[in-house]
Amino acid sequence: MQDVIQREIIINATKERVYNAIATPEQLVLWFPETLEGDYKVGEQPVFGFGEYGKSQVYIVAANPYEYFAYRWVPGANNFLGDVLTVPNTLVEFRIQEQAHGQCKLTLIESGFAALPAEAYTENSGGWDFMLGRLIKYFAAA
Repeated sequence: MQDVIQREIIINATKERVYNAIATPEQLVLWFPETLEGDYKVGEQPVFGFGEYGKSQVYIVAANPYEYFAYRWVPGANNFLGDVLTVPNTLVEFRIQEQAHGQCKLTLIESGFAALPAEAYTENSGGWDFMLGRLIKYFAAA
């Protein structure tokens, strides 16, 4: 079983804009979860809402402005509400690197699938392709 999903995309935006799209609730809900409930800051456990697909509680691990943002969650478990740190979970990391000509490389890494059912990897692998596509469209429309 694979343990890590990794994707890299190039975005036509500054690293500040890319970071803000990931790390600020008002922008995050424009491309990723439909809703966000609770405090979206390090040490907190807000809830992402995905409409008909349910809700997932997350634990915000790190927020290093304009370079790195990370959280833990329980993939493949629609409607997981509870303390994320008490059950097998994955670490989702967003790494932002400035490139030439006003572009940024965004690297998404989700790790920790070895402790979860195999379908969690498959679901999230396709899910990240879809969501990162939405992020690219978000910046194209801006």
